[in-house]
Amino acid sequence: MEAQMAGMGYFSAPFERFIRDEASDWAGAFTLLDTMETYFDSRIDLLQRQIQKHSDRLKMKAEGALKKRAQSGDFFTENFDREIKNFKLKVSGRMQSLVTSWQSAKVVRTREKVSFFFGVMSVLVSALLFGMAPDWIHVAYTLQGLYLLPLRAYTYKKRLWHYFLFDLCYYVTILNFIYIWFLPSSPALFVACYCLSHGSLASAVITWRNSLVFHDSDKVTSLFIHIYAPFTFTVIRHFYPNAQERFPALAQLPHLNPGQALLLSGVIYLIWQLLYWKFVLVDRRTKIVSGQRTTSFSWLLNDKRGKIGQMIAKVRPERRVPSFMVGQFVYSILTELPAVYLLYDSPRWSGTFLILIFAVSVWNGGGYYIEVFGRKFERELEALRNELAVNNHRSGRSSPSLTDGGSIGNSPAIPTTSLPSLDAELNPLLDDKKEL
Repeated sequence: MEAQMAGMGYFSAPFERFIRDEASDWAGAFTLLDTMETYFDSRIDLLQRQIQKHSDRLKMKAEGALKKRAQSGDFFTENFDREIKNFKLKVSGRMQSLVTSWQSAKVVRTREKVSFFFGVMSVLVSALLFGMAPDWIHVAYTLQGLYLLPLRAYTYKKRLWHYFLFDLCYYVTILNFIYIWFLPSSPALFVACYCLSHGSLASAVITWRNSLVFHDSDKVTSLFIHIYAPFTFTVIRHFYPNAQERFPALAQLPHLNPGQALLLSGVIYLIWQLLYWKFVLVDRRTKIVSGQRTTSFSWLLNDKRGKIGQMIAKVRPERRVPSFMVGQFVYSILTELPAVYLLYDSPRWSGTFLILIFAVSVWNGGGYYIEVFGRKFERELEALRNELAVNNHRSGRSSPSLTDGGSIGNSPAIPTTSLPSLDAELNPLLDDKKEL
């Protein structure tokens, strides 16, 4: 056993040495590996940290780019939403203005229809009464005056034109009603009303260019004031059956004395002229000079295209009012001469005179409808076409995604039609108006 153990010991000692030496060799190898691992690990760790640093930097740049892109996208979206909101507000405001305009235009059209109906029926009824019942002409004159004159006073007061109501035509109209209903037996008042109605009032149709424009109540009223008075007194003088019973003054006036007739009408005129000078040109001079109120004199003075305005403008400022008053008086006397010397004794010439005055008003009305009204309609069409052109130009500047029919995000595509059909329809209308 000992020998065996000795033998084993014999053999074990070198083996152990071998094993120990081998272990020591592997331990040395492990030490080298540890050294290499430590070296390379440090280098790898440094490289990894550099890579991580660059990766973090790249990540931060990427996040910044994405953030900027998101911000730019949000800004574009916000800007687009703002534009859409402004567009909706503009469309809403436009629709509201159109509704308001439509309602106001509807009211205006209704008023114009009433005026047109009244004007046409007035001409028709007056013609029928003249042929069938001339003794009702003065009644028709009074009824229309009771409707039109208060309406004129209301509208002129509202527009601050009420100083026109002090003009001679209203003064004579009131005198006519006083004679017809209160003093039909006064020869002096009849002569004054007859001469002034056939003089200053009738000639004003030519001087003031009164027009037979049925849809315009203001023009209908002006024509009524200036033409219905001579028409009524012509009927009373020549066509009224048994006129001396209803108007006893005619029994004392088979013929007119020219001097006496011009004197009476001149005195009535001077009474009005003094009242007008005192209460308008003197007491209210400050408002007239400042432009707060307008009178027939100031209107004529500012009318540079009219002959009367051109003549007044040539006079020195301090002499304009007296010159105008004298000119009005001379004009009134001159326009009464046909009535005094011709119309009072001749039914035929009286009828011719009325037809002439009425024809002038019809001619002026035709000129208004063809020229003034037509040009106004042409300007409206031109303005509408320009507005369409501006809208088309603006729509051409929109973003490509809109003009191409695309969409942004989930927003639906917004078409940008240029309404060519409507523009094409406007061109023939404008061409037709230009031919007119």
